[in-house]
Amino acid sequence: MARIVGGICTSHIPAIGNAIARGLQNDPYWQPFFQSYPPVREWLERVKPDVAVMVYNDHGLNFFLDKMPTFAIGAAAEYQNADEGWGLPTLPPYPGDPALSWHIIEQLVNEEFDITSCQEMRVDHAFTVPIALLWPGTQRRVRTVPVAVNTVQHPLPTPNRCFRLGQALGRAIGSYPEDLRVVVLGTGGLSHQLDGERAGFINKDFDLECLEKIVNDPEALTKYTIHDLVRLAGTQGVELIMWLVMRGALSTRVRQVHRHYHIPVSNTAAGLLLLENAA
Repeated sequence: MARIVGGICTSHIPAIGNAIARGLQNDPYWQPFFQSYPPVREWLERVKPDVAVMVYNDHGLNFFLDKMPTFAIGAAAEYQNADEGWGLPTLPPYPGDPALSWHIIEQLVNEEFDITSCQEMRVDHAFTVPIALLWPGTQRRVRTVPVAVNTVQHPLPTPNRCFRLGQALGRAIGSYPEDLRVVVLGTGGLSHQLDGERAGFINKDFDLECLEKIVNDPEALTKYTIHDLVRLAGTQGVELIMWLVMRGALSTRVRQVHRHYHIPVSNTAAGLLLLENAA
């Protein structure tokens, strides 16, 4: 049977991808951010997951405002990257796992989640930047299952709905008959707002509370509404709901292996959290 070995939350800011492409990891501005990732890479090298289920939000590369699914899952043999206009290099395609994808889609639909299944899918920086951070350079060996969550076009799925989706995702992975090691990634956040009167808004106290609650009391975060998250974390801070999908997929009890928080990175609060499923 497939087994979830753990979950990772990480920021996916496009400026990170540019810093990687330009080799700025040791630049004084970037070093405090990049130096937090080696412990997570060491953990990944030790547990050697076969598949990464990537919970992220599309920024208009694959879906746009005229057609924006609430939840979409890739079921392709590979996922193409393309130019988004951020100056990021276009990267080679990412391998998929269609059999696992279709199993997850079928199980989630059976649990009455309405899923858009994508047999072709392009992935943007929210997908590619975390993989570059966790499997740098030519180390990319892991197969992927993209799970896209709408954080752009209102109405957005509630934190509670996303946590329940994660729980169903965990059950779906656990019922897959093949012997696989799976890591679930929740990307985005933490607090940030890119436009409007509050552009540059960061709420450190709320971010640290989220990092604490998502480990031992994720249900507390499900009580917030989307409007609460916008008020407390900024317009783009609603990306916390992807972290809740990841956390829902894990067991009730988890062990925190690594945690890091850094502000700012390109006007964003950058969070990193590695959780291991309890025995």
